[in-house]
Amino acid sequence: MRVVIAGSSGLIGTSLVASMRAAGHEVLRLVRRKAAAPDERGWDPYAGRIDDGTFDGVDAVINLCGAGIGDKRWDDARKQVLHDSRIVPAEVLSAAVVEHGVPALVNSSGAHFYGDTGSRLADEDAPGGHTFMSRLTQDWEAATSVAQKAGVRVVLMRTAVVISPSGGVFGRLKPVFQFFLGGKLGTGEQFFPWVSLDDVVSAYRFVVEHDDINGPVNVAGPTPVTNAEFTKAVGSALNRPTPWVVPAFALKTLLGGEMAEELLLSGPGLTPKVLEQKGFHFMHPALPAALNAAVA
Repeated sequence: MRVVIAGSSGLIGTSLVASMRAAGHEVLRLVRRKAAAPDERGWDPYAGRIDDGTFDGVDAVINLCGAGIGDKRWDDARKQVLHDSRIVPAEVLSAAVVEHGVPALVNSSGAHFYGDTGSRLADEDAPGGHTFMSRLTQDWEAATSVAQKAGVRVVLMRTAVVISPSGGVFGRLKPVFQFFLGGKLGTGEQFFPWVSLDDVVSAYRFVVEHDDINGPVNVAGPTPVTNAEFTKAVGSALNRPTPWVVPAFALKTLLGGEMAEELLLSGPGLTPKVLEQKGFHFMHPALPAALNAAVA
């Protein structure tokens, strides 16, 4: 297949490009500068500009664009960046696949679509939440509506926290635990949705290659855990004790109340119903295996 990927330089994108090519697919990377390599195509989503010929013969477009949710505190300006960096590229690519007759658009989304699910587990049929992150994720998915209404196969990848050997949340947590400072956050009873990088990459390739998959897809490990269970598993993988408790007030002081509450002190419990029903094989179905692979 011939696939265009936007956001190919990030944690998921870098591995996905390599995986797609290893599977025999041709990959074209959208870059926000003048194309400088045969596999690059330039674009400026905020100007609505994409190099001519980018979508010729393309079977699918994958959109991974979006500023890092936890990179900076959430003031009004940062929230606008988080919004625009997701909505604008999704709208531009949604219109482009319709205009050029591309049959499939695979668009990033997030586990926080569901908000805090308490003790409930959420499959793809569960309703959306009402927090900032929930509304942002719902707007992100709605930005593909032009393609959906035109009959394009649109897959919405509601992805959990990615466990990676480098970068991402685990990359930030690893030195904290290695210095014997690891501990559960708040009560630790909140869900902590997770998925290994290998499984995220495989899931993206899987939905591109299976044209019977449409709509939302939960990309999460099939064994949900709480924050306390996650903390214990990280400590075990790194051979470190995890006796500490980081109180909620400290997290809210450090990060701001809204950000701490939504990202760390609450969370959705995800079940990957669609992937499991379609026969997807998880390389790391349990958290310890994902962590051990990341540590190794």
